Amino acid sequence: NPEFCESLGSLACEFLDKYCSFCFVSFSFSVELSLLRFLSAELTRGYFLEHNEAKYTERRERVYTCMRIPRELEKLMVFGIFLCLDAFLYVLTLLPLRVCLALCRLLALPCYGLRDRRLLQPAQVCDILKGVILVLCYFMMHYVDYSMMYHLIRGQSVIKLYIIYNMLEVADRLFSSFGQDILDALYWTATEPKERKRAHIGVIPHFFMAVLYVFLHAILIMVQATTLNVAFNSHNKSLLTIMMSNNVRSVFQGNIKERFTNYVLLLIVCLRNMEQFSWNPDHLWVLFPDVCMVIASEIAVDIVKHAFITKFNDITADVYSEYRASLAFDLVSSRQKNAYTDYSDSVARRMGFIPLPLAVLLIRVVTSSVKVQGILSYACVILFYFGLVSLKVLNSIVLLGKACQYVKEARMEEKLFNRPPASTPSHPASKSQSKRRASPGLSTEENLTASVSSQPARPKEDIIPLLVTSSSDQFLTTPDGDEKDITQDNSELKHRSSKKDLLEIDRFTICGNRID
Repeated sequence: NPEFCESLGSLACEFLDKYCSFCFVSFSFSVELSLLRFLSAELTRGYFLEHNEAKYTERRERVYTCMRIPRELEKLMVFGIFLCLDAFLYVLTLLPLRVCLALCRLLALPCYGLRDRRLLQPAQVCDILKGVILVLCYFMMHYVDYSMMYHLIRGQSVIKLYIIYNMLEVADRLFSSFGQDILDALYWTATEPKERKRAHIGVIPHFFMAVLYVFLHAILIMVQATTLNVAFNSHNKSLLTIMMSNNVRSVFQGNIKERFTNYVLLLIVCLRNMEQFSWNPDHLWVLFPDVCMVIASEIAVDIVKHAFITKFNDITADVYSEYRASLAFDLVSSRQKNAYTDYSDSVARRMGFIPLPLAVLLIRVVTSSVKVQGILSYACVILFYFGLVSLKVLNSIVLLGKACQYVKEARMEEKLFNRPPASTPSHPASKSQSKRRASPGLSTEENLTASVSSQPARPKEDIIPLLVTSSSDQFLTTPDGDEKDITQDNSELKHRSSKKDLLEIDRFTICGNRID
């Protein structure tokens, strides 16, 4: 029936309309109740941090470590920079005097005869070699035209300037890494015991190789200083960009040597600019803001990157005091009677700082920038030299006192009197020497003071002097299997695991170069 179907359809539509309206109201009412409950739960929800105490304690210690990084890092940097300054002043002040004494001994040999088999002591031979290399490279640097190099670099674009500076930084690290090996090979070839006179001929190629290395390294540093000078005098002030990009890039490289080298480069730049402006003091105040900007940016970038290194690798801030104690141990051990190397060489091996090329360049720049004419000028030069000698002596005294303090704080003074278990196979040590120890009647502090203050004695030819091995080398480069034995035998520094982690990151970080 059509009418029945029509009425049935209208009823169905009305039912569906009322049902949908009821469902919509019910759904709206339920959503409103759930939203209120959710908001109420969010506003009144609680949690307890003590349920995960270890996690939050570790995070807080990381924050405290980052806050301690600037102080500990700068204490290490200051101590290391003064060590580099001491080694650098040694080349400029005491090395000429030691060379003169060695030459006087060599000239006075016919007067008192050859009572010793050696004409000169090994240290005197090394001093003469250093002096001759310094003089030869200084005269060779006169053939390098600084002005032509400056205008050649100045004609490059900013991006090329940036690339050149970064390439020079990488090349400087490569030269420093290989250069100390060349110098050590020369020193040992010149001083090792020889049975035949023909064996001395081998010193000649090593000597020319060392002269070539120092000359090339000095030229490299000159190009680096020239690039920095161009950045200073550029109108767009690309200096800060170059310096900061270089610092950020060298995260896993040593910073003490680079910072001291940059200070010397800034000094060279200031000398060259002051010469161009006829030593007008007003121009110095124009350079002063840029110099401060470079130093401040370098310090800030070093702090930030070291903070991230320690944070991401779970390294405590105490590792910087451990590195400082290692540097202090090298300084104190080199002052003993039976020291096996000069402290300047220890600094060079530990931090990669070789003062000879930098000294050659600085002497070349100073002599070309400052004209000495007349008796008064020569008197000023002599007074300036004595001032440098006084500064060197004062710096050495303060550094030695601080080094003794750091060694005692780290409880490493007992290692100064430990003898190596065995010498080299070709020259075995005698039993009487292996049994020698520190004087039993003296305390540890008295032994430390006596060993540091005493002068080295002349070794006899028939007795091989025992060398005090630097335990800090083992302390920094001991394999995993030997670390436990060293820790059990000697009371070493705390947090050894942190230092191991730091060296696993990169063995050239901060100042962790190996001493082979």
